[in-house]
Amino acid sequence: MKRIIIILFLGLSAMLQAQNKVSGTVTDAKNQAVIGVSVYAPELHKGTSTDANGKYYFTNLPNGNLKLTFVYVGFETQNKIIVLKSKESTLNIILKETAFQMDEVIVSTAFNKIQSQNVMKVEHESIKELQKKGTSTLIEGLATIPGVSQVSTGTSIGKPVIRGLSGNRVLVYSQGVRLENQQFGDEHGLGLNDSGIESVEVIKGPASLLYGSDALGGVLYFNPEKFAEANTFNANFSQKLFSNTLGSNSSLGMKTSTDNWKFLIRGGYDTHSDYKIPNGDRVTNTRYNESDLKTGIGYSNSKFSSIFRYNFNKLDLGMPDAGITEQTTTKNTTFPKQSVYNNLLSLNNIFFFQNSKLDVDLGYIANDRSEFANSDIATLLMKLNTFNYDAKYHLPKFGKFESIIGVQGMSQTNKNSGIEYLIPDASTNDFGVFGTGNIELKSNVFQAGLRFDNRVVTTTSHGIAGQEGYFQAINKSFQSYNASLGYKTNLADDLSLRLNVASGFRAPNLAELSSNGVHEGTNRYEVGNTDLKTEQNVQTDLNLEYKNSHFEFFANGFYNHINNYIYTSPAGTKINGFDVYDYIQSNAKLYGGEIGLHFHPHPLDWLHFETSFETVTGIKQNGDYLPLIPANNWNNTIRTEFKIKNWLEEGFATFNVSSTFNQNNVSGFETKSNGYTLLNLGLGGKVKLGKTAFDFNLNGNNLLNKTYIAHLSRLKTDGIPNIGRNIVLGLNFNI
Repeated sequence: MKRIIIILFLGLSAMLQAQNKVSGTVTDAKNQAVIGVSVYAPELHKGTSTDANGKYYFTNLPNGNLKLTFVYVGFETQNKIIVLKSKESTLNIILKETAFQMDEVIVSTAFNKIQSQNVMKVEHESIKELQKKGTSTLIEGLATIPGVSQVSTGTSIGKPVIRGLSGNRVLVYSQGVRLENQQFGDEHGLGLNDSGIESVEVIKGPASLLYGSDALGGVLYFNPEKFAEANTFNANFSQKLFSNTLGSNSSLGMKTSTDNWKFLIRGGYDTHSDYKIPNGDRVTNTRYNESDLKTGIGYSNSKFSSIFRYNFNKLDLGMPDAGITEQTTTKNTTFPKQSVYNNLLSLNNIFFFQNSKLDVDLGYIANDRSEFANSDIATLLMKLNTFNYDAKYHLPKFGKFESIIGVQGMSQTNKNSGIEYLIPDASTNDFGVFGTGNIELKSNVFQAGLRFDNRVVTTTSHGIAGQEGYFQAINKSFQSYNASLGYKTNLADDLSLRLNVASGFRAPNLAELSSNGVHEGTNRYEVGNTDLKTEQNVQTDLNLEYKNSHFEFFANGFYNHINNYIYTSPAGTKINGFDVYDYIQSNAKLYGGEIGLHFHPHPLDWLHFETSFETVTGIKQNGDYLPLIPANNWNNTIRTEFKIKNWLEEGFATFNVSSTFNQNNVSGFETKSNGYTLLNLGLGGKVKLGKTAFDFNLNGNNLLNKTYIAHLSRLKTDGIPNIGRNIVLGLNFNI
């Protein structure tokens, strides 16, 4: 079967005439060949690896500048640009050993440099590394990254928080397009499964220059699974089991590539019972089921590269509104519950010219969200359809100066079909134009950009004036100018400094403009405000990093000033027995940062110690604290690496202590939260038994079965603790 698939793809690709070719040899400092180095051309989504002699080659390459990345565990990542002018070019690489994590290419920023060359500090984590921590969901894994937290409803619903900002203030990208899934709602989760995702990049701060409205607080950029290396076929199956929720996570994928064509498909299924708290009770109706399908097909030659991807995701979520009542281990959800269907289609095209290129991303998202109160008739049924476009022209490079100009936009419609309306039928249209440049002067790098955006929001009227659920017609236009300026320098061979100043904006969402009814999650009657202005912020970031062969240190500090911050405030009146809250605005500020170190002592090359501390404070102009600000956290990990004869490779064992402090800085309708400390263990590696090889990891989270309530848990008001002890077993087989 494998041979047939490869032959078919080879037949198609043989019809195409190859042009440029690049080849070379990868060696270490001792001039010895390095076998199995991953060599990747990100613009072409094309990869290969070095053979037994350390050699690699690519064919069918475009003219002009081509970026190649060389990655191998234990060596520094190298990002090289080769100018292809002749039919055959040679690029030889010498890798340097390092004890620290690989330096990845950052896709979410403008010029796709590796992190050590990037002007902006961006957190990069592979999904494989996050899964080694034994978390149940993708958002739980993200919350282990310094500066990232989650607003959670049990184990099934999580909303990302970046340095104290969440909801529509954090933008999510998947498959190269913005993910739109009614994220304004408190009970509306991320809606993304980690199956078929390679890695995540976190921009912690305003990124409106590249992403427009809603990137005021930051961006989560999910990189999809890479295609197979040229002329190979791969298949793998992974399985995770969870003791606490009696849960299961399964994933099966296949992929193949030739020099020109590439294809992949992956399916995943998650199912969990109600989660168990330390006293042995299960929190009723926190069970959920999730089905996920991702597939992609691509083609590239010397003139262009085109990648089409499709993601289908189905969520069946129980809503824990009754607290702790019925005790069962069933995985069938009961009322109230949510049913969410999400279809995401994306098309990425890159057109190569002599010394420039055009990058065009198109995306379409259909998000159908139903909520059922006590029957199979949907109380809420919202259909959100979104078309995205993003075109960036990379101008010819002038010496050390690179520049990009682009346009970006979105056309979106929201339509209600249920009994109740949470927001009105509406359309939203965005248009933005921007330009950015990057220049390198010896050890100094400067980057700057400007952007203009316009958003038009139009709604239709609904209901009877003066009654709950009435929405008046709205036709509003929001405009914003934004800029960014970044600087990076090497203060010494091992010491770098980054300074970034950037502005961002967020237009008011439909709920803030038009709400008129009881918010079930907070038992408040919320009233929207059609006169709300655009939120506008300016954030200053300072990053200091020191790294040598045995010691790594980082310190990130930020100050974020937001004009016209939107929040709810009590009106002092009641409607139908519920307190009325109005949406109003005032200025606000957030400040804090993250600090950490990684110690790898010599000659104990198998030992690593990592520690990090994160803090954020959010204050309104009147001196009150902002809501949903995560508590300070101190995280410590001891990790060992080992190998046992010929049957266990890449072995690791981790001991983690995560201490969350008291959160006493709370807004008017929040309560203070007590601190807690959790102990976690991990063990894993690659097992080889004859010709059979598989990866495994065994994790114990909250080993002491600590009773605690996270400050950002939406079950906190009911006094319901977070999840108790959870043992996770994960296996991954290459078929």
